[in-house]
Amino acid sequence: MKVLHVTQGYYPAIGGTEFLIQKISEELTRQFGDEVTVFTTNCYSGEAFYNSKLPRMATGWEELNGVKIRRFPVRTWISQMVRVPQVLTYRLRMPGNQYLRAIASGPIVPGLRQAIRAYPADVIAASSFPLLHMFDALAGARASNRPCILHGGLHPADDWGFSRPMIYDAIRKCSHYIANTEYEAQWVCQQHGIPREHVETIGVGVDPEPYHGIDPQDAKRRLGLEGLPVVGFIGQLSWAKGVGTLLKAMPLVWQIIPEARLLLAGHRTLFADQLEAMVAELPEQDRHKVILQYNFANEEKPWLFSAIDVLAYPSGFESFGIAYLEAWAAKKPVVGSTSGAIPWVIDAGVDGLLVPFLDFTLLAEALIVLLRSPNYARLLGEAGYRKMIARYTWSEVARRFRAVYERKYQAQNALNQPPAKASTSITRA
Repeated sequence: MKVLHVTQGYYPAIGGTEFLIQKISEELTRQFGDEVTVFTTNCYSGEAFYNSKLPRMATGWEELNGVKIRRFPVRTWISQMVRVPQVLTYRLRMPGNQYLRAIASGPIVPGLRQAIRAYPADVIAASSFPLLHMFDALAGARASNRPCILHGGLHPADDWGFSRPMIYDAIRKCSHYIANTEYEAQWVCQQHGIPREHVETIGVGVDPEPYHGIDPQDAKRRLGLEGLPVVGFIGQLSWAKGVGTLLKAMPLVWQIIPEARLLLAGHRTLFADQLEAMVAELPEQDRHKVILQYNFANEEKPWLFSAIDVLAYPSGFESFGIAYLEAWAAKKPVVGSTSGAIPWVIDAGVDGLLVPFLDFTLLAEALIVLLRSPNYARLLGEAGYRKMIARYTWSEVARRFRAVYERKYQAQNALNQPPAKASTSITRA
């Protein structure tokens, strides 16, 4: 099968969707011998869709692990021009403000829709809303009479990003919709009238093998943290992910467990300056207890997760939260928030703990419980590992994605087949 994936970024771009599409693309090639092509931008992050000063990758074609990749240039000035007007029209709830928000978010990619329409693929699949390439993928697929599967990654709590009728109109028009959790699937169907049979719940994945056989003390030693309890945040560093809340919680943890350390690891974004300023505001005796690890190689990730004793990822805007799976791959307990889809991923008290978003006091209490109760923490981490192995390896997730692709490809083929002509016979006298 020939598959065209359309996404906002692709390795070495960093992000949950970027990583998901990379792994699905590579698994389809490896497991099934599919011919997979990715249309994407030349940007390292979504901030580059409207900020022309950020670095770019080369445009054009390349190949990585059997996947063909075409990177398109992004036109930033249009998105930048409407950054301020879109805020005003949104606050005033003016008609059409969803379109200004879409333009402001980008990515604006000249020629993408036409390229999608012309490319010889059996199935076109795109991730993730609310970005503009989703609508280009749908339009290109419909214009060329091919199935289009949309994978949204919706964060319903984010009104600015996802309160847009154009998103749910696109979901109705696509061939099939893939949700990350049942929470997202129910939201789409119950709140927006999408038929349940039009939506598939799959989720994201992790490769467990790189996490096997790592001694946690060796991992701590690599970071200079041998013998110390470590709370970790490993993922996208941003306010929405709860990093600020975690920094507020740690002084309460240090009152009870002064030897604890906090590891903050992720790709350096514009938020990093704000993060470093927050660390600088900590009391002098606590600043050295925070370790910032930017732009680590992907091969380092299993070592980072093995070095921590608990993952604190109290995000308020997750469509799934791949960091929880990565922590479970290392058999570590997790602490998430009660916001959005996260309670559909973490079973509270079984494989992790949940606290209200932005509640740093309860977050601190949860961290203290896990750091002071290693046997309980171990049980939670092992339960999470069993769940991950059963449902969320990349090989299994890719198989389920492909099952949707194959089903919709066959259905579209049946529709495209001309009706058989009725046979006639002539009786001669």
